[in-house]
Order: sequence, then structure tokens, then C-alpha cells
Amino acid sequence: MSWDRNHTLVLLLAGGVGSRLNLLVQSRAKPAVPFAGIYRIIDFSLSNVMNSGFSQVGVLTQYKPLSLMRHLGTGAAWDLVGRTRGVKILPPRTGAKDSDWYKGTADAVRQNIDFIKAHPSQEIIILSGDHIYHMDLDDMLQSHRRKQADMTVATMVVPREQIHQFGTAITDPDGRIVEWEEKPKVPRTDLASMGIYVFNSDYLLSVLEAHRTDMDFGMDTIPRAIAADRVYAYPFRGYWRDVGTIQAYWEANMDVLRPHSPISPQAWGIRPNPEADGLAADRCPARFLGGSRVQNSLIAAGCVIQGTVINSVLSPGVRVGPGAVVRDSILFHDCRVASGAMVDLAICDKRVQVGQGAVIGAGDDRETPNREHPKHLYTGITLIGKGAQVPAGASIGRNCIVAAQRRPEEFPELAIPTGESV
Repeated sequence: MSWDRNHTLVLLLAGGVGSRLNLLVQSRAKPAVPFAGIYRIIDFSLSNVMNSGFSQVGVLTQYKPLSLMRHLGTGAAWDLVGRTRGVKILPPRTGAKDSDWYKGTADAVRQNIDFIKAHPSQEIIILSGDHIYHMDLDDMLQSHRRKQADMTVATMVVPREQIHQFGTAITDPDGRIVEWEEKPKVPRTDLASMGIYVFNSDYLLSVLEAHRTDMDFGMDTIPRAIAADRVYAYPFRGYWRDVGTIQAYWEANMDVLRPHSPISPQAWGIRPNPEADGLAADRCPARFLGGSRVQNSLIAAGCVIQGTVINSVLSPGVRVGPGAVVRDSILFHDCRVASGAMVDLAICDKRVQVGQGAVIGAGDDRETPNREHPKHLYTGITLIGKGAQVPAGASIGRNCIVAAQRRPEEFPELAIPTGESV
């Protein structure tokens, strides 16, 4: 039988909790978090699949999947609908308790063996749904075939000070992985796994069934496989970022705004779903009224700007009132910044309302971390939850958290010090 890329099955892992994103994942899965105005994080992986010519995709969901499922819809936005094309949502097969959920990447795939067997393929590509990148997956597949590999791992060079966050590969001159260390404290290489794999289908099925206690590819499968099987590294040299923390998420959005940006969703052919979430499909063009000033910012459709916006990303429907200033910030859909208000170095979830004359990001102290979540907010970024209403005249410091749906009368005082939560 002659195989081509249309007989390759793609499994997209989109069930991660992403807890370090704090309020942004309170009501949505990490891959469903908005990004760069009109996209969601998962759009990058789905568009890479589409642009690489693959047509059969299973999306493994788990944590708060509803907004993600609505966003995926039929798959038509990524040309994944038709007689031989499709995107299938694959929820967990067991109970609702955390202990019943997928226990790792290998466990997640193992629980969907029936889906794999129902879609005969020569190879299976496994992706994560929560990375910002542009990659020719077909080139990785062809490399896998040329090497006659059982498994291929996408890798990239990362700074030594970051390598402890990744699985790491030591390769021979031909690119075969000969040693593997998962999140090493003292790294011996700067070659990191991207969590993107190509497996021969028969090989993957045999491994999953033979080693049923293996829960994770990086922790369990790869270390065993390199000793007995043909496991190769595929070198990737483009932009790739795991936006799993508030800081990384903010930096990746800011990267979009940089001159000669390393992220170019349009040039990369990244597609959003314009029919979902009231995006550009039903919004009028952005309007810039008298007295407005916009500098180095991304302003989506439906926005109305009367004040000043500097170095910021505004999703559809945001309104910035007269005399208001938005700087170094990310505002999700339909936020309202009233006249005279200031939003400085903040991320505001959907439908946040900032009252007249209120200040978000007050003061110069960016080093005092959030008292409740010191590992989430420690660089000055303040986080405002979905639907929160910041009262007029309020002053909210840096590294603060305002919970979703918080009403003005629920604020203990108008001045919220740096590092505190409401």
C-alpha cells in the first residue's frame, strides 16, 4: 500500500490545566486562552497541521473543554471538514475526578487506542495544543522516514539556564538520540525536546500495550526506547514558545508587536475561527476617534479608541475612553476602559470594566510578588479576571489579582497595594 501524508494521523494534546496561567484558565483550557487579539493558542498547532497537508486530527481534551470545543466547531476554519478530512474531539474515557484524568502524554494516547485503530495510518504525529510556533510538520515526517526511525522527537537549542525545564537529548553525528535526561539539574546538552513526536503507528501501539505503566513519553517511553529502538532528533530552528506562565504569555504577545517580529501569524498562515466568540466575522472595523493616539499596538476589529494605547494588544470590541491610557497590556474581548483611567502592565480577561479615573498598575514596585501566588506574578504584571468591574477612582498596584466577576462593592478599599488580591 502506498502511504502519503494524508494517511498520517495527528493527535493534538489539548487537555492541560495550565495552572500557572492563574485566572486565565479558571474557566477555559490553556489551549483556548486568547492570543494576539484574534487567535487562541491552539490555532497555531491546528494551522501547522493544516498548512502541512494533514487531514485527520484527534483533539484530546480534558480540563474545562467547553470553550475549546466551541472554538473548534466542525474544524472548517482549518479546512478539516469533508469526507476524508476531520477533527474529532476526544474527551477522557473515565470519571470526573482528577484521579481519573490522563496521567501523562502516553496515558492520554493509550486511552484513545480505539480511535487510532479506527483511523489506519503509517505514522502518528503527536502535538501539544499550547505552544506558539510555526513548523512544517511534513518536513519532520519526511525526516522520520529518511532515517527509518521508530520515533522522532522535535528538538531545539535553548539557553542553558532554561534547559532544566525540558527533556534533553544527546545525539550522535547522525542525529540518533543516544542519551536522554528529563529536566536535568546539571545539563550536559542544550538540545531540548519540544514535546512534538512522530511514531510509526505499529510501533506506538506495541509500546503502549507492552508497557502499560508508562504514563509519559518524556519520562518513561523515550528513555527505554533509545536503548533498543531507532529514536532520532529532528532539529527545529524557528520561533517556539511554551506560554505556560503569565510572564511567558505576556512576552509572547509583546513579541508580536516588536519591529521585525519573530512571530508573524499572518505570514505563517495561522487561522483563527472567525465564526466563534463574536470575532471579526461580526465586528465592524476599529475606530480611532478625535484625540486618540495609538503607538506600536495591535488593535482588533470592533475596538473604539478615544484615548492612548501604547505597546498593547487589544482583542475585538475593546473600548478605551477619552483621556484613558493603556500601556504594555493585553486586553481580551469587550473590555471597557473608562475616561481618565490607566491600565499599565496588565492582562484583563474578557468583559473587564475599568472605572473612570481608576489605575491598574499603580506604583513603581515591580519586585514584590503576589502574596497568594508568588510564582505566578512577580514581574509587575497585574491580572484582572473575566467580567470584573474595577470601581471608579480605584488604585490597584502591581502583581495584583482581581478575581473574575468582582463587583465594585466587593472591593475592601479603593487602594489595593502591590502584591495583594481582591
